[in-house]
Order: sequence, then structure tokens, then C-alpha cells
Amino acid sequence: MPRIDLSPGDLSGRAFYRLLTAVVVPRPIAWVSTTSAEGVDNLAPHSFFSVASSEPPIVQFTSIGRKDSLRNVEATGEFVVNLAAEPLQREVNATGTDFPPQVSEFDAVGLEREPSAAVGPPRVAASPAVLECRLHSTVSFGRSTVVFGNVVHAAVDAAAMVDGHPEITRLRPLARLGGNEWSAIGEVTELRRVRHADRPGTT
Repeated sequence: MPRIDLSPGDLSGRAFYRLLTAVVVPRPIAWVSTTSAEGVDNLAPHSFFSVASSEPPIVQFTSIGRKDSLRNVEATGEFVVNLAAEPLQREVNATGTDFPPQVSEFDAVGLEREPSAAVGPPRVAASPAVLECRLHSTVSFGRSTVVFGNVVHAAVDAAAMVDGHPEITRLRPLARLGGNEWSAIGEVTELRRVRHADRPGTT
């Protein structure tokens, strides 16, 4: 197929960043709640988010620039990842506003808090699943800092559980795409991984 070849040096400003975020899709959203050293609760979406390790359980999110989430995690060593669900899309987007540090996004957007079980920062009460984390480490790359957190507690809405496991169509997670585009769960298919010993022609 014909391709257009590009390198970071070929594009100016944030153009290569926009290319990356249009190609690395869909991206799950870490809706990160933190509390500042002064006691202000912060809430912000971060779409560079993934599981970093299973044993021990560690998740990661990236702060592009020194945002309140990063400063608060560095100051207190704790954060909560709240699942960003489709019914909360407008609220998730609104918490991405560049409010000053002394303003809590919970209050500005009108989101109810609930206490966490193992860390100080509150949870989003309406989020169907939360991961409470303690800071493991950070790694910086230029303007970006990757935050790694040990998951010390998880809580899932009972209504989202089926046979003891979170069910994707009940969680209804949001994802970010390129530009101002968002996505939600569409068709879900199941395909089991095939063991080598079970492949046709394997002896």
C-alpha cells in the first residue's frame, strides 16, 4: 500500500504529537483524583494510561507538563484512578479544564466524592470502578512524566459485576481518539487465544 513517511523532525510544533494520538487509539482514560498538600482535591483525565505490571499490580499514567495531578502525587504519594464511564463523558471532559490549583474540580464540575478505603484522595462516587494507588516511582521524558502507582485497593460497583468479574458493557468505559474525538464500547467479540499444541498440523 502507498504510505506517507514522517519523522518527528518533519513536523513542527505539536503536529507529531497529534499524529501519535490519532494512531495510538483507542486510549483508556485514567480519571485521576489527588489531594494537594494544602488539602485541595484535584480531578483530571489522562489518556496516556495503562497497566505496567501484574505482580505486583502497578498502573501508569503520563502527565504532559507539570500538572496538578503530578505535583499532588509527588507531594502526598497517593492517587486514585477512577474509571471514566460513558454516562460521565461531559464531566470527564470538564475536569480537563485548566482550573487553578486552589480550585477543586469536584466542586467546580459538581461531582460527588466518596472516601477511599486505603488512600487519602477521594473517589468519584459515580465511577463504576476505582483503583487506589500509592506512588511507586516516576520517570521523566522531556516535558512528560510517567507516574507508576502500586494498586493497593480496588472497588467495583456491584451492578457492574457478572459472576464475580467486571462486565465491559456494564462498566461502559470511555476512550480517547485523535483530536477532540472520543469513543465508547461498540460491538464486543470474544476470541480465545490458541495454544501452539492445539494449532492444526501441530504434532
